[in-house]
Amino acid sequence: MTNDFKIQHHFPLQGLNSFGLIASAASYLQVDSLAALQAVRADPRLASLPRLILGGGSNIVLTGDVPGLVLKMAIKGIAIVGEDSEAVHVRAGAGEGWHAFVQWTLAHGLQGLENLSLIPGTVGAAPIQNIGAYGAEVKDCLLSLTAFDFDTGETFVLSREECRFAYRDSVFKHEWRDRAVILDVTFACPKRWQANLAYAELAQHLQAQGRTKPTASEVAQAVIAIRTRKLPDPAQIGNAGSFFKNPVVPRAQRDALLATHPALVSYAQHDGTFKLGAGWMIDQCGWKGRQLGPAGVYDKQALVLVNRGGATGADIVKLAQAIQADVSARFGVALEPEPLFI
Repeated sequence: MTNDFKIQHHFPLQGLNSFGLIASAASYLQVDSLAALQAVRADPRLASLPRLILGGGSNIVLTGDVPGLVLKMAIKGIAIVGEDSEAVHVRAGAGEGWHAFVQWTLAHGLQGLENLSLIPGTVGAAPIQNIGAYGAEVKDCLLSLTAFDFDTGETFVLSREECRFAYRDSVFKHEWRDRAVILDVTFACPKRWQANLAYAELAQHLQAQGRTKPTASEVAQAVIAIRTRKLPDPAQIGNAGSFFKNPVVPRAQRDALLATHPALVSYAQHDGTFKLGAGWMIDQCGWKGRQLGPAGVYDKQALVLVNRGGATGADIVKLAQAIQADVSARFGVALEPEPLFI
């Protein structure tokens, strides 16, 4: 059974995580179909192993070799599957690259995902984290998704509401964690579209280009330009994008911080809370551009931790903890990492 499904042992993972951390999987399988997952579940030798579901490896920190079985999701396919009066429905396999998928939608005249251009990772991983950038989140256009339940061996469909999306959060980080594997995701791309320019830097970039009524493709190009300017390419410098969540605090805490730190970056939320700029706080603590051994903070964006060459997962963890301690001491705010520590 294992030979039929190409299980590989002591498989190197350095090229499968965007930090470029050296680690290996005790057992590894590239999953190209639902049948492969069903076969893993049916094989007692494999079903009993601890599992790690791997997408693009852009939101993990490998702190050592991975025991058990790593399942690399590689299910492909993109297709328009329907429409209604409001939107065109397009479905993508979990193994499709996220940015390539966004580019596909734009090339086919579909709108709604352009603000999420150039985010690393895969389509299947996007809902787990509810990825977001430049005033948009994946939940904004997600219609439904199909997943496989390792406990029952059945597939099931969740609507956007059933995914219980929140800031960098979803049901897949809670009761479905370690149990469900996303197979494909269906998006509703709106027919009556208006550019989302809520993010000030994006609006300013387009205004500077004279794009007063930008198309979806022009918004995507602007996002790509901004991200390229501010964020390192994982192929050149190992990183996992924004490393810390922007902490959300009550108004009273934000007002108290503003009184002692008038330049504090904060954003009002719909529920009356405030999201604080984690990058600004890290910068104020003097971490931008600094290194701690082979791990460091990117010199153009304090939210990004980087592998300067030869860093281990332990080096990344040590740097993250030092930053958390300094931000807590200065601002009384706890920073929560976005990546999953394995």
